[in-house]
Amino acid sequence: MRKERSVITLGVLIITSVALLLTGCSKVQSKAIEISSAQVTTIESSESPVAQKVVALANGAGEIISAMGYKSILIGRDIASTDADLRKVPVVTSGHQVIAEKIIALTPDLVIIDKSTGPQSALDALAVAGIRVVKTPEAWTLSDLPAKVGAVADAIGAPASGTALSAAMNSSLAKIGAAKGKSRVVFLYLRGGSSIYLIGGKGSGADSLITAIGAQDVGAATLANPFNAMTSELIASLNPDVILVMSKGLQSVGGLKGLVELPGIAQTDAGKNKRVIAVDDSLLLSFGPRTPDLLIKLSAAMAKAMK
Repeated sequence: MRKERSVITLGVLIITSVALLLTGCSKVQSKAIEISSAQVTTIESSESPVAQKVVALANGAGEIISAMGYKSILIGRDIASTDADLRKVPVVTSGHQVIAEKIIALTPDLVIIDKSTGPQSALDALAVAGIRVVKTPEAWTLSDLPAKVGAVADAIGAPASGTALSAAMNSSLAKIGAAKGKSRVVFLYLRGGSSIYLIGGKGSGADSLITAIGAQDVGAATLANPFNAMTSELIASLNPDVILVMSKGLQSVGGLKGLVELPGIAQTDAGKNKRVIAVDDSLLLSFGPRTPDLLIKLSAAMAKAMK
């Protein structure tokens, strides 16, 4: 009886040891690497802005104004400006749609918009109400950032502050280290509830970030359009090492498990090893004062994924 117990005990120990060894050697992630926030690059300025009651609807405009030290002039923002410092500034949009009545009721002396702000009927209503509306350029690459920051600073009448913030951001960007190795990355834009599955190509915005950390955006290298329909054949042929997604997009397909079950994903190295990085939706393509710290965190996440 003792001999049988010894044999059984020895067998259990061997099985347990092998299991632990296999677990320790496995590189398969159990969950996506999440980046939910990033620190803001800020400056101190003694310049007094001309505008005193500003509604910032352009992507990232509210964060830029706050980063220059002028949060007190913000009386309204869009839903995508989610930095914690702006929590008390009222959201004056419904989703991404402008509600003219809400803005007019605030009696702003300036509304900042960009190409994506709409609908046009709401913007026309603001003009009829005599409110000054300034359209600023969008940013889809890191090189677009100075023009975007400068335009917002000019709009509120604080051009020197814009120059100073751009310089501070450039200084932070210059310190970002590239991830070791040329990891192959694909950016996927996912909205499972609407059956939207897109692969980021050249000009998606994510390609600029991926390149900045020393990785290769294989979608941008192959696909000329910013966003392209995902097919199982296409994603399998791109064969990324890592998949980059927005957090809500990942949730919309059922998390990491649901993503890997999408056609073609399981055939990629990223799918096999479940190497997925999920970034907060409003942060990833914000291209503003949170972007330098985002890149630091993205570089670290890439290194962690490729261990």
